[in-house]
This record gives sequence, C-alpha cells and structure tokens, in this order.
Amino acid sequence: MRSYTLIAPAKINLYLEIIGDRPDGYHELVMILQSIDLADKISVRAISEQIIRVHCNHPQVPTDKTNLVYRAAELMTKQFPEAAAKHGGVEITLEKNIPVAAGLAGGSTNAAAVLVGIDLLWNLGLTQTEIEELGAILGSDIPFCVAGGTAIATGRGEQLAPLPSLDHIYIVLAKYRSLEVSTPWAYKTYRQEFGHTYLKNTEDLAARAAAVHSGEIVKAIVHKDATEIAQKLHNDLERVVLPAYSQVMQLRELFATQPGVLGTMMSGSGPSVFAIVESEAQAQAVKQYIRKAIPDEDLELFVTRTITHGIQIASSI
Repeated sequence: MRSYTLIAPAKINLYLEIIGDRPDGYHELVMILQSIDLADKISVRAISEQIIRVHCNHPQVPTDKTNLVYRAAELMTKQFPEAAAKHGGVEITLEKNIPVAAGLAGGSTNAAAVLVGIDLLWNLGLTQTEIEELGAILGSDIPFCVAGGTAIATGRGEQLAPLPSLDHIYIVLAKYRSLEVSTPWAYKTYRQEFGHTYLKNTEDLAARAAAVHSGEIVKAIVHKDATEIAQKLHNDLERVVLPAYSQVMQLRELFATQPGVLGTMMSGSGPSVFAIVESEAQAQAVKQYIRKAIPDEDLELFVTRTITHGIQIASSI
C-alpha cells in the first residue's frame, strides 16, 4: 500500500496582540507566526480496512478521536467520500519531537501534515489554499502550519498574509515537560482582566489589524534584522501567564540575562519560552548555561532556527 512521510515544523509567535472580542466567542487577534526547524515526522499510509488508525511514540499523545490528526483524517473522509471509498482507510504514525502542550502548534502542524498527506495519497490535487481552508475548519493554527514561513495572522488566527521569510535566525527554546498552560484559561483570564481595553467596533478592529502590517516589527522582518526583531517581540498573554506560572517567569528572566540573547518571550499561551540569539555558537552556550542553572530533568531545551516553509514531503513509497 502507498505511503507518504512528511515533516511537520513547529511554530513560535513573534507577536501576539489581543484587540477585541468576536461574535463567534473567539478573540480578534493580530499575530506574527514563524516556522522553526524543530519538527515532527508523520507517516500516512493507505490500508485496506475502512478505518482510521493512529500510532504515536509519545505516551502523552492520544491515538483516538481526541487527537487532531484523527480528526483531520476524519474530515478528509467526510469531504471526499468517493476517494475514501476507493482508496480505503488510513494509518497515521506520529514521531513526536515537538514538546507536547507547549504553545508551539504541535497538534496543529501534525493535522496539517495529515491533510497534505491524504491529499497526496488519494490524488485529490488540492491547492494549498484549499488545504488551508480545510485546516481552518479544525483549528486556527492549521492554515499557517500548512504554508509555514513567516506570516501575519488576523481574525482568530486563520487569515494569513505572508511576510518575507526569515531563515537561519537561531533560537533557544525551553519547556518543562510536566507543565501545561490551558489556552482557554489564558484567554478567559485575559478577557476578565483586560477586556475593558478591547476595541469595540468593526472599523477599529480592522484598522488596528491593518496597522500591524506597517508596524516596527514587520519593518524589522522585511530587513531581516534579528536584533531589531528581538527588541520588538510582544505577547499580550504574558500579562496573565507569567504572574500565574513562576517557572515560566523564571525561564524568561534567566534568558534575558544571558550574553548573546537579543530578546526573549513566551510563545503563544505558553509555557514554552524562547530566546533569539546572535549565532548558533551563542545558542549552544546559552543552552548549556540554562541547563547548569536549572539542572531539572523535567526541563527540555532545544537549539533551533527559523525556516521558510511549512509541511514538506520527506519520502514516498
């Protein structure tokens, strides 16, 4: 039976601003998203049985219908019933390298890879835009994960405008394995504490979203100026997560004191914290220092870098 193996990169937020409420209950956001080369490997294989089967090497990752990759395969089956009937079921194997529940879109990028893999497996011939639209049904981050690179995301995060891609900016990433921050909690708490600052009418929301396109961090991205990008990092959710999670605050403060660190921030709703550094050598030095400063086996540390792409095909059989 045919199979495809795909590489599914993680993403970080370089910018996250909450600007208001949406009629659908979500928040109106303006974000700048960036792919990094820390990635999972996803294999999608055709099987004769008309079922969806999921395997994973990580004990925290479910393999039932609660997993986004299962739901991605299920969505494709419902959207393209003739192709599903013709080609049979799908077996999905996840090799996890991206930390779980980390604010790095691990589940979303896995689902994006499954959408791309099934499109190839069933010879559907979907465009990237069509795959992104399917992804938006499942989750706000999935459309970005399909395309990857660098992009401004607005709406609830699914409306994308590409930016010039950043390549080879080195990053040190830290996340406590056992620490999770609930994304719904983070946004709900932010609304409770700062909802009075939200923009109320549609015109103001649209104007604020448009303003980011010409903002200082976008100018720095256009010029590929890592130092300036690092100075303009911004994440509204830090205002509620950092006071509530001392370990996340400690990591951020520790990164900020290190030579060679240009800037540091929590990614998404956390609990991952990243630092932009001057070079790969500096990244390795910072990683070693953090490891010595916090000799806790629960703390995962990674040296990674920005990349210009999303889902890629590794091999096909």
